[in-house]
Amino acid sequence: MKNIGIIYGGYSSEIIVSEKSKEGVMSFIDASRYNRYPILITKEKWCAKVDDNEYPIDKNDFSFTKDGQKVNIDFAYITIHGTPGEDGLLQGYFNMLDIPHSTCDVQAASISFNKFTCNTYLKGFGVAVADSVLVRKGIDYDDKAIIEQLGLPCFVKPNAGGSSFGITKVQEGGRLIEAIEKAFTESNEVIIEQFISGTEVTCGLYKTRTNQAVFPITEVVSKNEFFDFEAKYTASKVEEITPARIEDKVRDRIQSISSLIYDILGCKGIVRIDYIISDNKIFLLEVNTTPGMTITSFIPQQIEAAGLDIQKVFSEIIEDASL
Repeated sequence: MKNIGIIYGGYSSEIIVSEKSKEGVMSFIDASRYNRYPILITKEKWCAKVDDNEYPIDKNDFSFTKDGQKVNIDFAYITIHGTPGEDGLLQGYFNMLDIPHSTCDVQAASISFNKFTCNTYLKGFGVAVADSVLVRKGIDYDDKAIIEQLGLPCFVKPNAGGSSFGITKVQEGGRLIEAIEKAFTESNEVIIEQFISGTEVTCGLYKTRTNQAVFPITEVVSKNEFFDFEAKYTASKVEEITPARIEDKVRDRIQSISSLIYDILGCKGIVRIDYIISDNKIFLLEVNTTPGMTITSFIPQQIEAAGLDIQKVFSEIIEDASL
C-alpha cells in the first residue's frame, strides 16, 4: 500500500486549524487502500507522529525510521494553512524530491497566497474584485488617503494568511492605523479592502486528468459583524447553507467563474473560492488552495451535498497526482 503523509502544523497562527484539518483528512483517506502517517511540521521540528510516538523526518528525502525500518512517503497530503504549506515553499520542496502532493504547484500557490497579487492578477481576466490598497511594514502610508479612496467601512486583512486572523472591519477613520498594526502581527503586508455589502458564498471544486467536479455552493450567514475567526469555528455563530439560496443563473455563473479561476491559476487538488454577491454582481474575495478539512468544513459539506463519496474523491486525487 502507498504511504500517505498527512502534512499539518505550519509556522503561523493557523496551526490550530491545521491540527483539526489533519483529523479530517485522516478520516477522508481510505485506510483499506493507504497507510496514513500524520507528519507535523513546525519551526522547531519535523516529525511523524505514530502511535503516540514521534519519529524525526529526514529532510534529505522526507522519510522517517520506525522500529528500524525506513518509511518513505509516496504522497504528501498538505493540510497546512498558511506558510509553508500554502505559499509554495513545501510544494517546491516536494517537487525537488519528486514526491507527488495534493495541492497546486509553486507558482499557483505563491500567487494565490498573496491576496492582493492574486486578486489584481485575476482582475485582468475580467474577474470582479473589491477596490483595495496594499501597505508594507516599514513603509509610510497615508491613512486619510486610503479612507478617501476606499470609503468606510473597510476591511483590513493580513495580505498573506487565513482563518480570519488579524482581520478588522473598520467603521471609523481613527481606527484604521490600529487595525493595520493588528494585521501586521500576522503578515508583513496588509491589504485594505473596500466594504461590499451582500451575500457571502463559497464554492469548492477539483479537477483530475479524467474527471472534474464543481461542488454545490455554500451560503455563509455570520451572526457576528462579519465572518471572523469565532464565526468560522463556532457553530452557534454561523449558519452554513448548502446549496446556497441563490438564483440558478447566479449559481451557474459562480461555478463557471470558479472553474475559470482554477484553470487560470493552474490549480490542482481541491480548491475553495470565496465570493460576495452584491446587486447580482459577483465579487471575488479570495482563493484558498489549501482549504480547511475539518469534519464540519465547507468542502466536506459540499462533497456530501454533491452526492459524492469523500473517500473516493480523495483516492482519485491521490492516484491522479501519482501518475
